Amino acid sequence: MQQKEAFFQLLKTVGVPDRFDREFLYRAFTLTEEGAKSVTTLSPRMDAMAINPVSLALYVINEHSFYLVTHPDQKESDLIEKDDYLSFLASVSLDKYCTNEHLAYQSGKLTSRFSPFMSTIDLYLNFILGMLSRYKKNDPKETLIVDIMSKGFSIAKCVATLLEGGFETEAFSTWRTLHENECILQVIVKHGAPVVERYLRHMRYAAAFRGAIESKEATDRVFVDIKSEMRDAGLKSKDMKRFIEYGWLYALPNPSGEEVKLNFRDGVQAAAGLSQYSKVYEMSSEIAHSSPLLIYSRKNYVFHVALLNLYESFFRLEKIFTTIYMSTISDEEKQRYTQMRQLYYWELLAAFKEIQKSFASLTTTPKADKEEPKINP
Repeated sequence: MQQKEAFFQLLKTVGVPDRFDREFLYRAFTLTEEGAKSVTTLSPRMDAMAINPVSLALYVINEHSFYLVTHPDQKESDLIEKDDYLSFLASVSLDKYCTNEHLAYQSGKLTSRFSPFMSTIDLYLNFILGMLSRYKKNDPKETLIVDIMSKGFSIAKCVATLLEGGFETEAFSTWRTLHENECILQVIVKHGAPVVERYLRHMRYAAAFRGAIESKEATDRVFVDIKSEMRDAGLKSKDMKRFIEYGWLYALPNPSGEEVKLNFRDGVQAAAGLSQYSKVYEMSSEIAHSSPLLIYSRKNYVFHVALLNLYESFFRLEKIFTTIYMSTISDEEKQRYTQMRQLYYWELLAAFKEIQKSFASLTTTPKADKEEPKINP
């Protein structure tokens, strides 16, 4: 009875609609659980890991919901009376649970989410994203900085998850997007309102270019403005796409009158003061564009490069977040955040130093090509 009550509470917690038959779902779950107990004895790998009843239940719930959605001609009241449907539901749920939770493909992971190298930055990312969820969003005229920053931390979390899953090249190519995001944020935060205004204008230009403006007449008016500004800047028709993407850089102070570079490397990255990342950004771009580096790069080398750059991008983003966050919260919240930061920011710095040491030994030791040292305990 206690298990049944816990199962019904789970249904309530995850928001299973009331229209679903609770008793049937529980029957399907117990049948699936019996099958899982039998299967674990056949696999040493599964036998070493306890069955997770919550995960198992979620597979059952979602499989049943999916079947009803994809078979609108069948009623749940009829299905639950059929033993063959009950067996089918339990079988499919068990297959997916065992394969995805216990026998999932492993790509030679060099770390895990339990390692302090990952768990600390995960904790920080989850905390910050939680705090940012309290801010107003998706109103660019008022929330542009928060929106860009939120997306940056979200991408950082994605990079960390990929590294924990053993997908180093994928993580490193995703860091490229994170770096582009942080560079744009750095420029906007540094130069303020004039750049924000111009950036918002070019957002509308991009929408018109993609055909996402409300009407053809409005789109035509936007293109008149685009062409007028391009003429003033001495640009040609072939420059339209890069003008739309990077033309907001014309709002930056330019006392020397130098030509504005409408690209990422010499434009946005340089304006952000992060040109020292040009080489690593180029390497990440090669991987993102499926060069041989994507296929044949050394796993451990790319892992370290991706993790080091994730940490460095995080430190810069966290600095901006802290400035904004601390200016908008109560004294009590400031004290809690300061205490949390004193403990975990130190741990992040300590982890970062260890990763640097590991990377240095990897790139300087003659045996580095043969050895794959892991950094997790």
